[in-house]
Amino acid sequence: MESERVREASLRDELVRGVLAAVPDARLTTTSPVLDGHAHFLFPGANGDALIMLLDARGIEASTGSACAAGVNRASHVLEAMGVPQVDAAGALRLSLGRTTTAQDVEKVVREIADVVERSRVAGAL
Repeated sequence: MESERVREASLRDELVRGVLAAVPDARLTTTSPVLDGHAHFLFPGANGDALIMLLDARGIEASTGSACAAGVNRASHVLEAMGVPQVDAAGALRLSLGRTTTAQDVEKVVREIADVVERSRVAGAL
C-alpha cells in the first residue's frame, strides 16, 4: 500500500506541475494535506460542462464537482463557502488518480488541457 500511495502522489504532483505550466492562470485548490490521487483546479472563465465534455471526447475522465455531489449541476457548495467567485467556480475541475492511472495518462491530460480550457472558455463566454 505504501508504494502505491507514493506512486499516486508522484503522478499527482506531475499532473499539477503540468497543468499549471500549460494553463498559467489555473488555480490549484488542493493543498496539503491532500489525498494522494486527487487534484482540484479552477480555470477562471471556463464552462465546467464544456470542460468535462471536451475531456471526455479525448478519452479523459474528470468531474466538475465532488464525488458526493455527482450529477448536481451547480457550483460546489465548498467553493462557495470558500468565497470563490461564481465565474471561477464554474470552471472547477476534479481529477482523480488511482491504481490504474499511468504516467501516459497524466501526460495526455497535460498535453490536452490548454486546448480544452481555451475551448471551454469560449463556451463560458456565450
